[in-house]
Amino acid sequence: MMQAQLHCLCLLTLYLTTGYGQERKFSGPLKPMTFSIFEGQAPSQVIFQFKANPPAVTFKLTGETDGIFQIQPDGLLYHNKALDRETRAVHKLQVSALNANGAVVEGPVPITIEVKDINDNRPTFLQQKYEGSVRQNSRPGKPFMYVNATDLDDPTTPNGQLFYEIIIQLPKINNAMYFQINNKTGAISLTREGAQELDPVKNPSYSLVVSVKDMGGQTDHSFSDSTSVNIMVKENIWKAPDPVEIVENSTDPHPVKITQVQWNEPGAQYLLPEKERMPTFPFSIDQEGGIYVTRPLDREEKDSYVFYAVAKDEIGTILALPLEIRVKVKDINDNPPTCPSAVTVFEVQENENIGSNIGTFIAHDIDEENTANSVLMYKIVDQIPKIPKEGLFLIQSYLGVVQLAGQSLKKQDTPQYNLTIEVSDKDFKTLCHVEIHVIDINDQIPIFEKSDYGNLTLAEDTAVGSTILTIWATDGDEPFTGSSKILYRIQGDDDGPLGIDTDPQTNVGYVIIKKPLDFETAPVHNIVFQAENPEPLVPGIYYNTSSSATFKLIVTDVNEAPQFSQRVYQARVKEDVAIGTIVGNVTAKDPENLGISYSLRGDPRGWLKIDPVTGTIFTAAPLDREAESLYRVQVVATEVGGYSRESTANFHLTLWDVNDNPPRLAKDYTGLFLCHPLHQEGTLIFEVTDDDQPSLLHQHVSFSLGSESFRHDWNVLRLNDTHGKLTATGKNFEERVYNVPIRVTDGGRPPLEGLVFLPVTFCRCVEGTCFRPAAHQSGMPTVGMAVGILLTTFLVIGIILAVVFIRIKKNEGKDNVESAQASEAQPLRN
Repeated sequence: MMQAQLHCLCLLTLYLTTGYGQERKFSGPLKPMTFSIFEGQAPSQVIFQFKANPPAVTFKLTGETDGIFQIQPDGLLYHNKALDRETRAVHKLQVSALNANGAVVEGPVPITIEVKDINDNRPTFLQQKYEGSVRQNSRPGKPFMYVNATDLDDPTTPNGQLFYEIIIQLPKINNAMYFQINNKTGAISLTREGAQELDPVKNPSYSLVVSVKDMGGQTDHSFSDSTSVNIMVKENIWKAPDPVEIVENSTDPHPVKITQVQWNEPGAQYLLPEKERMPTFPFSIDQEGGIYVTRPLDREEKDSYVFYAVAKDEIGTILALPLEIRVKVKDINDNPPTCPSAVTVFEVQENENIGSNIGTFIAHDIDEENTANSVLMYKIVDQIPKIPKEGLFLIQSYLGVVQLAGQSLKKQDTPQYNLTIEVSDKDFKTLCHVEIHVIDINDQIPIFEKSDYGNLTLAEDTAVGSTILTIWATDGDEPFTGSSKILYRIQGDDDGPLGIDTDPQTNVGYVIIKKPLDFETAPVHNIVFQAENPEPLVPGIYYNTSSSATFKLIVTDVNEAPQFSQRVYQARVKEDVAIGTIVGNVTAKDPENLGISYSLRGDPRGWLKIDPVTGTIFTAAPLDREAESLYRVQVVATEVGGYSRESTANFHLTLWDVNDNPPRLAKDYTGLFLCHPLHQEGTLIFEVTDDDQPSLLHQHVSFSLGSESFRHDWNVLRLNDTHGKLTATGKNFEERVYNVPIRVTDGGRPPLEGLVFLPVTFCRCVEGTCFRPAAHQSGMPTVGMAVGILLTTFLVIGIILAVVFIRIKKNEGKDNVESAQASEAQPLRN
């Protein structure tokens, strides 16, 4: 008995130490329960203690105990051996409560013991050596073999999660891995480098060492195993065939087999996807890889084809990269030569020498270039008219150059010849037509209608573009040709004030003013007009005095306004310059050399003055950039004497800023408040600005309190160059408005200081909002006055009622009066 009690005490101690059970409760009534226990635990571990309800006095355990699980009479459930998940992962038990006679009084209830896995098994490859093969140029990433390992641990936990890795590749060329493995499935495939570089001639086989780890390969406490893999490299017979040549317009029965492709293994499905869209694709492929042309081809329609052959497996997956198929259509001579146009036109001058090239006639043949099918020969077979004789022209047989062969031509004899040219290749002939126009030569010079166009007097302010004279010359060459067209120019005075426009239909010249006339520079212009042709004269013919004419232009003086040296004058000064500072100078000149007087116009602020003689501009009053940063005025130059003509120019004065404005509040702060009483420091943010340029404020701006009396209860800090923070630090504030003085200093040179006042109201707050009692307003009664007015009104009404009631009493007697008084008292009490 004592030994049993000691054993129970030992079990209880273990029970309290290990702490197994549901929700950390180690005892309880008899009910269905589930427990999770790690395998490998030491024996004699307490799981749970069931409590018995009378008349139950002991417990009984049945089910899949395997001699491991036991229960004590007092309800202690424990195991006496280490558990093994790989032997049994779940134990189904039943617990019953028995009375003193051994009869079941409660239960049996199911008890489930789940054995939790620990990493106590190492992974093992199914084979110590694997053999496999792969074709060169196989698609990267497509598995060609698998390695497999097993682990008895729970695969739903990291203990049984396997991680595959290639740790050695032999040989390893240029430190590149040709093989890769899926670390979860063990699938081995080629890398991109392997797909490109594997060659059975260079290296027919490769050896790999593959490792497998459990715990997902993520911990140093995982177990591992390794195996060797030998891989043979097979030749890839999936190769692009040589380019194919097909003779166009073949009369053989179609389809015609032209080439063959073959996948490395039987059972592949072949197809030809179109690289480019065509009305009908003229190729097909059978399921043995034979490629056919399905109809005759026309090289002139399309001279080559590029398309692809694709191999797929039975589920439609592409087995490898597509193969490029190239087909060239071979030419036959099936097209005659064609003329460049219905009629080809050449021109020849009437004095051309024998042997001169008139033009090059080029026909076309759409057969393949640089072959015998497209070599053309030319021959003249007819000339119309045949005067002055036949055979005036010849053509070079292969080059098509037309030349003058018989003699020089005269346009007055025959202005046009028509040639028929035969163009032939080795099988076809075509007749083409050529027109040769005989054109006039420039052997006549222009002749002016008169040699002197006299004198003309014009004022110097005559408008530019005015036509002042008409001139005319004639030419005896063929009209409307380069030989008879006339171009007029002013000899030796191309940059002068005059120009000439020519009417191309009549050869009339219109002399115009193209630049302003200037009496002071050139009062007289002696002009020589020259008439010339755009085409050069034939040798031996020269221009003479008949192609020239003279003209004299006299310019009269006009009083002109002064002229400024520039239209806009600009200057820059600081806004604080002293009165009388010179800020600029303007100059004007009168064409008649009259004196000039200067004045200002449009000076609304009266800031500037000008010396009327020298044109010097200086300040006449203090300047202010903040009022106007760019000051614009007009400068007037007036002739002294003459007609007092005037002209104007603009003067722009840019004012540079100086620090002449102290900082100020950026806006009117009238709504600032803090709740009263103040339980903690209250802060307010305010913004300052400066009428000077921002650079003078936004550098090292500083804030301070403007009065010593405020320093005990207030504090001010700088947040940035434009904002400050005011903090109420005291406790004894009253319900009123405090005008807090703050001194703000800008960053100018020298700095300027501004004193601003922030009105801060201390008030009772209701839901975060300042509550202020309504103030007395002018013209409205106060509360006391309103009460007084109301009482006075009631008193007057009472007196009136009393008088009425007295009269009623006199008329109706005492009883009626008392009754009336009772009725009067009743509403007064209400």
